[in-house]
Amino acid sequence: MSSEVANTAKLEKQPAGLYLCFFAEMWERFSYYAMRGILVLYLIKVLEFSESHASRFYGAVTSLIYLSPLIGGYIADRFWGQRRAIICGGILIALGQFAIAAHPSLMFLYMGITLIVLGNGLFKPNISTLVGELYEKNDPRRDAGFTIFYMGINLGAFICNFVAGTLAEKVGFHWGFAAAGIGMVLGLTVFV
Repeated sequence: MSSEVANTAKLEKQPAGLYLCFFAEMWERFSYYAMRGILVLYLIKVLEFSESHASRFYGAVTSLIYLSPLIGGYIADRFWGQRRAIICGGILIALGQFAIAAHPSLMFLYMGITLIVLGNGLFKPNISTLVGELYEKNDPRRDAGFTIFYMGINLGAFICNFVAGTLAEKVGFHWGFAAAGIGMVLGLTVFV
């Protein structure tokens, strides 16, 4: 009876790589949602966009963010592999956040957003693929593993509002974007 319990516990234990992916994704989502949370306010208050222009810009950025994984997944599958794509994507995201934080100008905004979109395309689809590859085809732990992984996404999205949003509003927007960049660096550090 006790060996049966030990075998069941052994079967239910998640792979160690899941927790690395959990924290890497948590910090990446911290970075992304921090940027999303303060972007429109930054555009209106600092760069003096009209509300309609800021809204259209935000919509364009969001659509590019959600389209970019098509290219990033292709690059990883055909050329780089998931690990290299995730690392390069994380570096691009961090550089993009720091670019926006560096100087309140359209040039730095466009450069930063471009880097974030490209980085997201490389990072986002490939870390999810990596989680899937931690399990055999019919492994019963797979669903629970993805649930744990998605909790990292939610945790990062929740925490960022208290950190980056508060810094942006109370200290300055560049501090909010810098916090988003630091979050991505933390995620990369965990992953590497």
